[in-house]
Amino acid sequence: MKDRFKDKIILVLGATGGIGSEVTKEIIAENGIVIGASKNKEKLENLQNQFKDKFIPFEVDVKNLTELQKLFEFIEEKFSRLDSVIHSVGSIILRSIPALSEEQFKECLELNLVSSFLTIKTFIPFFLREKKGSFVFTSSVAASTGLLNHEAVSAAKGGLESMIRSSAMTYAKKGIRFNSVAMGLIDTPLASFITKSEASLNASKSMHPMDRIGNPKDVVSGILYLASDDSSWVTGTVLPIDGGMSAGK
Repeated sequence: MKDRFKDKIILVLGATGGIGSEVTKEIIAENGIVIGASKNKEKLENLQNQFKDKFIPFEVDVKNLTELQKLFEFIEEKFSRLDSVIHSVGSIILRSIPALSEEQFKECLELNLVSSFLTIKTFIPFFLREKKGSFVFTSSVAASTGLLNHEAVSAAKGGLESMIRSSAMTYAKKGIRFNSVAMGLIDTPLASFITKSEASLNASKSMHPMDRIGNPKDVVSGILYLASDDSSWVTGTVLPIDGGMSAGK
């Protein structure tokens, strides 16, 4: 077993989600310490019961700058450093623009794009001080590929990927890296409204050239690579893990 995260302090935002919880599990398996952030108090407690002192829970709304600053202060007091930040936060909303309310569109931008901006703004001081660090974000194949009824997600994740590339150039000489993984459909609770119907599941499978949807393990290895020192010469990258969707039909 690799020990890429031995003695590393990793912040996972969205730690209770289908992908975030798998990321947490694998980092701890590689002897890292995870600060797990989520709004779901019950799931945070379950993870703490499972992983004990290797998992430090923190209840937070990633869209709220004040709450993120409290998390910063908590980490500063307890560890005085961070090695990587993994932003595993997202949403799936499948509606054309006429069917989207203004509130739904803004909520999608807030959760996917604005929370990413707030994450960088809040936690980059740790990395500036140490002159090293890695941000990893989760994106979507919809950011670069036109998909039916994905207008809100495309706008949010497209903005995220552009922000990552710009941030990578701004901070490259300071040793701070920014990367993301762009996923196809992943079998998580977030996607259950699609996967619970055989018809919609089969339609989703057919959209992926490899004729299946992904599972959390398919994307975790990419996220961990970008968060670890294995990718120390990688920044500004969007890594597609999408069953071939971004390659074309």
